[in-house]
Amino acid sequence: MEVAMERSLNEILAYPFDSEMLLRKQRSIKRGLLKSNVNYIKKRIALLGGSTMADVKNLLEIFLLHAGIQPEFYVSEYNKYYEDSVFTNNALDAFQPEFVFVFTSMVNLLYKPELEDDSMVVQQKLQTEYERYEMIWTNLSEKYHAIVIQNNMELPYCLPLGNLDNILLQGIQRFIEALNEKFATYAREHQNFYVHDIHYLAAQIGLEKWHNRFQYHAYKFAVNYDVVPVVAKNMAKIIKSVLGKSKKCLVLDLDNTLWGGVIGDDGVENLQLGYETPQAEAYTEFQLYVLNLKKRGVLLAVCSKNEIDIAKSGFKHPDSVLKLDDFVCFKANWQPKNLNIQEIAKEINIGLDSLVFIDDNPAERQLIRDILPEVAVPEVDVTDVFSYIRAIEGNGYFEAVTISKDDLKRNEAYMENKKRVELQQNVASYDDFLQSLNMEAEIEEFKDVYFDRIAQLTNKSNQFNLTTRRYTLADIERMTMDDRYITLYGRLKDKFGDNGLVSVVIGEIKGKALHINLWLMSCRVLKRGMEQAMLNVLIEKAFSLGITKLVGYYYKTEKNKMVRELYNEFCFVLAEQNEENTIWTLDLDKDYQKQNHFIRVKEI
Repeated sequence: MEVAMERSLNEILAYPFDSEMLLRKQRSIKRGLLKSNVNYIKKRIALLGGSTMADVKNLLEIFLLHAGIQPEFYVSEYNKYYEDSVFTNNALDAFQPEFVFVFTSMVNLLYKPELEDDSMVVQQKLQTEYERYEMIWTNLSEKYHAIVIQNNMELPYCLPLGNLDNILLQGIQRFIEALNEKFATYAREHQNFYVHDIHYLAAQIGLEKWHNRFQYHAYKFAVNYDVVPVVAKNMAKIIKSVLGKSKKCLVLDLDNTLWGGVIGDDGVENLQLGYETPQAEAYTEFQLYVLNLKKRGVLLAVCSKNEIDIAKSGFKHPDSVLKLDDFVCFKANWQPKNLNIQEIAKEINIGLDSLVFIDDNPAERQLIRDILPEVAVPEVDVTDVFSYIRAIEGNGYFEAVTISKDDLKRNEAYMENKKRVELQQNVASYDDFLQSLNMEAEIEEFKDVYFDRIAQLTNKSNQFNLTTRRYTLADIERMTMDDRYITLYGRLKDKFGDNGLVSVVIGEIKGKALHINLWLMSCRVLKRGMEQAMLNVLIEKAFSLGITKLVGYYYKTEKNKMVRELYNEFCFVLAEQNEENTIWTLDLDKDYQKQNHFIRVKEI
């Protein structure tokens, strides 16, 4: 029953969805989501609106619950976003938001250009309008250390100057474009601040559908009531990405998905790829889109019913944008696709809920939905290749709020890991394998250059994660500056390449004890000794501060069973047990034997 409910809700909330039905049944959908057995991440979200926000809040809650995030909301009174941000608000102060969404739009512009304004007056109005928002963001950041998300401005429902509106400085279109550029510049230069791009969203939906002036004057809806679900889903994409809820791997069918035609029947030479026909161009454009996902860190895999040699030959087509080495995993055989997808997740070492599966065959799509409901399987139209792109974009599967160097190197890192596996299979013992890797670690206190990656790891790592506490970028910054915390990151490289930042430890000092609030590690470096190296450095830091005891916590989740006995393996003593949650202690007054024998810790 629960699997059927999960499947039904997945389908109801997947893009493209029925907006009218979502608005009509929002209460029953919320009840269904709350009945599911989910370990929700709980977050406090303030919505400061320049328009009526009730239904935006309700739909945002639904999309967040579906992503495993349970929000608690503070919603400003109508059009009180500036007052709530800049002046004292006891209720908001008590709420202490972790996210603040400033939901304004072009209806909230106070300083608009007039035709009689000269260029100096227009620039002064633009700067005054921008500074009003900058004051909002600065105050919110200083008071709450929260993630701030700001709508940019959509275009108006009419242009008084016609085509000149985008040319003359006095044009409202030109004014909005200039203001949006200032918002974007601020976002590039400030951490913990993101722009919700309603400018693009309104254009995508269509300005005639976006604006409903009667609804605005009657109910103060800044956007047409009918498009509220799309707006709420777009808002949820950003919050999900900040909290590490974006997907990691795109699994692709081949025939009539990455190319037109059936490779086994038509042969390589007759595949629809290239620029000779509209259909061929469409598949080429989809491949270009997929390649761009890979470039920014999305893993690619193939799942095809085919002979493997025949399947691979398709990438020898002279117009194939994608090549074999773009894929971290390649499954082409005749076994059911659900088995192949499970093997892909296992080989890459990520959860099924990190996968997105694109297949032109409706029967194959439904098979995965029925058997593996954790896998995202959007509905696509085989007659419209661009529906594949719309499905990925509309659902925001791979939404990113930042793109780090580690993201850009992710596919390379997984390819390097394949070489490590091959080496392991050809040495006499596991110790010999570890010794042969020639590993070197960099283990230091948090640095601002790594804040994004650290926050990303705290929200994405589930298996080697003893407490699964989630931290935002603002939390990371705060703890780094607080002497009550010991914060460590760990990078690991070996002869095959740099694994990047793979481990994080956060300890809180209470008296003479250090409480390990968070200890996590990327699964791709499991069993290499990195956990021992991190513990060694943590103990050294603790010793230097006069700490005499470590206190470690294990909180059971569905995914972190692999570390249930980690503290026991490191000679901690079980101090308390509540069902399967445990607390462990290590007395530092006693001799601790270092356990890392294979990793050289770099001196910095």
